[in-house]
Amino acid sequence: MATPYRIHIAPANTGLWNIKQSEEAAQTTTETLQKDLEDHHVFLNNVGFHDYIPHHLLALYGTGASADIQKAYDLRHPLQRPVVSQHQDAVKDLIAHWDHASKYLGKEEHYPDFLAYFQRAIEREGYESVIKTYLLKGDDSANDLLLRLHAGVVHPLVQLMYGLEWEQPAIVAQALAQTCVHNVEGLDQLLLAGEQKANATPRSTKMPSLLSMYEKVKMDPQLAGSVRIEDKSKIEDGIIQRGKEPMLAILEQVHVEPEELDERTAEMFHAIILVASSAAIHPPHDVKYDFFFMHHVNSSLMYLTINSQSWLSTADKVRLLEWKIWLDLVQYVARGCPAISLESIESYVPKHPYEESIREIGMKLYDFGGDGHAIKQARATAICHELMVEYKDKSWVVLKDESIWKKIQHMVVDAVEGPGVLYVRSTGFDEAWKVNTPMSSNLRMDADNNARMFLAKTRRRYLLTFCELFRLEVVAHQKLSNQILSRQFQL
Repeated sequence: MATPYRIHIAPANTGLWNIKQSEEAAQTTTETLQKDLEDHHVFLNNVGFHDYIPHHLLALYGTGASADIQKAYDLRHPLQRPVVSQHQDAVKDLIAHWDHASKYLGKEEHYPDFLAYFQRAIEREGYESVIKTYLLKGDDSANDLLLRLHAGVVHPLVQLMYGLEWEQPAIVAQALAQTCVHNVEGLDQLLLAGEQKANATPRSTKMPSLLSMYEKVKMDPQLAGSVRIEDKSKIEDGIIQRGKEPMLAILEQVHVEPEELDERTAEMFHAIILVASSAAIHPPHDVKYDFFFMHHVNSSLMYLTINSQSWLSTADKVRLLEWKIWLDLVQYVARGCPAISLESIESYVPKHPYEESIREIGMKLYDFGGDGHAIKQARATAICHELMVEYKDKSWVVLKDESIWKKIQHMVVDAVEGPGVLYVRSTGFDEAWKVNTPMSSNLRMDADNNARMFLAKTRRRYLLTFCELFRLEVVAHQKLSNQILSRQFQL
């Protein structure tokens, strides 16, 4: 039985793909997730990179992988930052006076303290009640944590997504603790302010289609030009400083009616996959997904799970979806408003065309020696494709045919297996693509060229150590532009 302190994954508990797993795979997943809970800090290192192990292992398990689960853990474990000791005074203070939490919020050294606090709270009340109290109550404290949940490139939200999808109280506790050690990152001035404006706006018509809202954003010169590649924080230094009012004017148009919750959820999912996949194509460069859009695709599965929770009110489900739509629109501006083009996706030629199903194409990423982003994206793409069957005749659906979804899934695979960096950051800016210079360019060292080609050819046959992949990634970035890399790793 799963508890706030113990992970337990059963063979029938495989998440949204709804497949049956083996006892061996379930046991391996349970054991490795338990080790992660007990042995690792939420951050990979001291500069804010995240521990992806829970997401990676559950994405593998939930798509049918077996032996690759242990391999993935073994590759990531040596890189992880070890757990740090609790500050007992802080834990006692939080338990006695939650209103003292502000002293500890946003400070990564207090992750184990928040984890201990939420494990106790969940043990006492159940994770459902804890989520409603600490994230959705609607008071200042809950709103503050809800903002932090959406910060950090939605990593806390993704952690919560996996905790809810697999009904694991311990992973929910991890997610809430992770939420507490993130900062607000200026999101209060957009998401919370946008919510207030939207709630105060009289409604005479339904919300426009989401794709029309993306196009409206791109056509607004003040908004589209508000972010600059040199901005350290694309949201705080760009949107908030130069485009806050037009951004809020867009956000206040978002209003999901309760009766359209399921359809708007599907529309959100469809829209962000279209946006992300369009942005991934930037000739003459190899296909590469935007690091930020990729996370917004992967986190979209959260809302399918949320909508199925009977303990959440429809109002809470609507609110969470609206926040996701707002953040998607904000992120679109922050990444430079890249072109949205169905034609570019239709004309994409896969590197190695596969005849298998969309699910099976994604499974080719089982042994990709990375941190799990790619298999998570392949899982999300396949699920969205299947979801669209119900809505294929709706006017907002652009990605209709099986062939276009197969191309997108091929893009997900090609993007990480191809030469160059794994992801581009801020794909709407030409400068961002300089870290993904085509192989013909003399900017890329021959040694790195040969190494990348070798990696691309051998990833199918051997599971290379992530340490080596990471080293090559850093070398490639540094040789091209340390300055560009350091700027674009931040929001």
